[in-house]
Amino acid sequence: MFTYYRIRRYALYLLISLFLIVIPFIQIDGNQIFLLSFDHRQLHLFGIVFNVQELYLMPFLLMMLFIGIFFMTTLGGRVWCGWSCPQTIFRVIYRDLIETKILGLRKKISNKQKKPDYHIKINIVKKIIGVLLFSCIALCAAGVFLFYFIPPKEFFLYLQNPMEHKVLLGFWLCIAIFLIFDITFMAENFCIYMCPYARVQSVLYDNNTIMAIYDNNRGGAVYSKEGNLLLAPKKQDSNNECINCHQCVKVCPTHIDIRKGMQLECINCLECVDACGDVMKKFQKPSLIQWSSPNAVQTKSKVKYLRGATIGYVIVLCIVMGIMIFMGSKKESILVNIDRNTQLYEIRKNGAIDNFYIFLFENTDNKPHTYKFEILNHPGLEILKPKEAIKVDAGGKIKQVVILRKKQGDMQKSKDSQTTIPLQIKIYDLDDPKIFILRKTIFVTP
Repeated sequence: MFTYYRIRRYALYLLISLFLIVIPFIQIDGNQIFLLSFDHRQLHLFGIVFNVQELYLMPFLLMMLFIGIFFMTTLGGRVWCGWSCPQTIFRVIYRDLIETKILGLRKKISNKQKKPDYHIKINIVKKIIGVLLFSCIALCAAGVFLFYFIPPKEFFLYLQNPMEHKVLLGFWLCIAIFLIFDITFMAENFCIYMCPYARVQSVLYDNNTIMAIYDNNRGGAVYSKEGNLLLAPKKQDSNNECINCHQCVKVCPTHIDIRKGMQLECINCLECVDACGDVMKKFQKPSLIQWSSPNAVQTKSKVKYLRGATIGYVIVLCIVMGIMIFMGSKKESILVNIDRNTQLYEIRKNGAIDNFYIFLFENTDNKPHTYKFEILNHPGLEILKPKEAIKVDAGGKIKQVVILRKKQGDMQKSKDSQTTIPLQIKIYDLDDPKIFILRKTIFVTP
């Protein structure tokens, strides 16, 4: 039984859309699954909050993104473009749903080559209505996109006073306007001329990459290797199964003839596979266009998924992910930055030496903590200030002036000849001593 890839794609579009809409509203311990907040200078990843000082994970996320794209392209060609790309999803919503099904501006989904006739005035009105309908979708989509940078609660709170948050309002409207212009006017020209992904795909393809491919052995060669048309439709060899109905050409959103071979405009939407399958099933034959690899089609074998390139990408992905998980597990719930005062030291009348510091405590947890600290390698140093524990609210920061004193006669012998004494300071949670970090600084003496 012939299965339409279009139905599968629509189901996947729906799942992806619901997933992207719901994810910002799911929280783990009060934190989002993914959030890159420039306002709070935080990265939320699976409910764990990383401060701006802990963004060492970002390079690993970017590495995984690009390696994942390379792996996906080597394995399945431009499967991202046809099955997951927002550009494709929005074009289906606007062109197939709004223009064709709702407004009737286009006659058939199966004929994407025939553009609406705007010499008819009613079509101009329909076009305006279509753009307005999509504008509502674009505003919602732009809002969902911003949820990954601004928590939804804060986003809706800011919108209650838009003039006080003009930057947010500007970003929201600019993203929406770009979407409207891109989807309703640029259309597939964005995929053909502007998308950088189309330019790198040919480098990543090999003879085992899955793509929409026309079977020359069954259908007959329609184009030469140079891309020139070989035969007129009525002069086809009687043994060739292709009847030149051009249904595969009419249905293509990027306006190509898949029988010409691999072309960078092809987005692997598989509309041509469905169209040819519809025609060929009338002859009780399978589609002449398959979602397969050139090697599998030529040798009539199965697609070779496991090969050097794909295995290599999986290994690299696993290594990067392993490093990222390991480094993420070392996340510190206390961040402390120690700055020495510009004044080197002070000598008191009793011979004691004081050094001054500024400790910046930052609590990256979602609950308040109380901290204390001690000097590990020189217990003779007195913590003159502060005497009390330091309480920091959830996600809060506190600057604390710290004074350390070396009494006269302490740390005698060889240490007296040193001008700087290296210190190792342990900062720990008073309620849970298992939570601690170590920091290094120096104590200056005459």
